[in-house]
Amino acid sequence: MKNPITRRHFLQSTLAAGASLAAISQFTACSAEQKKGMQFGLVTYLWAQHWDLPTIITNCELAGFKGVELRTQHAHGVETNLTSAQRADVKKRFADSNVTCIGYGANFEYHSPDPAKLRENIDQTKEYIKLCAEIGATGIKVKPNDLPADVPTEKTIAQIAASLNEVGKFAKDYGQLVRVEVHGNKTQEIPVMRAIFDQVSEADVKVCWNCNDQDLLPPGLEANFNSLKGWFGDTVHVRELNEGNYPYQQMFDLFKAIDYKGWILLEARTEPADIVAAMKDQLAIFTKMTEK
Repeated sequence: MKNPITRRHFLQSTLAAGASLAAISQFTACSAEQKKGMQFGLVTYLWAQHWDLPTIITNCELAGFKGVELRTQHAHGVETNLTSAQRADVKKRFADSNVTCIGYGANFEYHSPDPAKLRENIDQTKEYIKLCAEIGATGIKVKPNDLPADVPTEKTIAQIAASLNEVGKFAKDYGQLVRVEVHGNKTQEIPVMRAIFDQVSEADVKVCWNCNDQDLLPPGLEANFNSLKGWFGDTVHVRELNEGNYPYQQMFDLFKAIDYKGWILLEARTEPADIVAAMKDQLAIFTKMTEK
């Protein structure tokens, strides 16, 4: 006579099967996500700066945007003063929607020659990394922002890189990326960013390409792109794709050539009367450019 199936054995088998199905489902979802290539999302500067979190999620869904980077000090109110319960609520709101919380757009910078100010920026970065982890995000955006005229350039570059290494090491323990926006007086120039990243040793510190006019300085967009592509992370900031003279089609072609699968995040500058309609227009332009 065969051994009867006990309740314990039944539960163990059920749990094991469930775990296997979950693993298969997760693998399938990851594979599907990878096949998507570049995806379009929103930075809450300027178009969403006055929207609360439910409105941000609703309007992104209406416009077809798949992700959002929450810029600091905006109406969404997602800051470090949130309680654990409030952080859990933010995470659930995104989980229950079709919008991914990509991360947090901070203003922390690491160029100041004042040790106290530098330490404050580093310590606050760490607090917001914890916030990112608790709301279900995957990283924080920071920036170098300046090369003080009264400090040797090499010293500031080394200080910025050392600061990024410190916060990057901290972020790793929370499963987060540190996304360094190509931004700031002189620091938005590609050779300066390259010099900083030549001293960055933490793998979780990445470049967030920012589509600045400085990208076009000699030796040109392609060469400057190639200079930093080894450190690209999962986010890129763009402005309106049909405004100005930035060669977005060439940029998207360069990203496609390296099989980039990150987020292209719209950091808008204009003030349209109907923001959701404008978002839909930008998504249509993005889709056309990336499908060429």
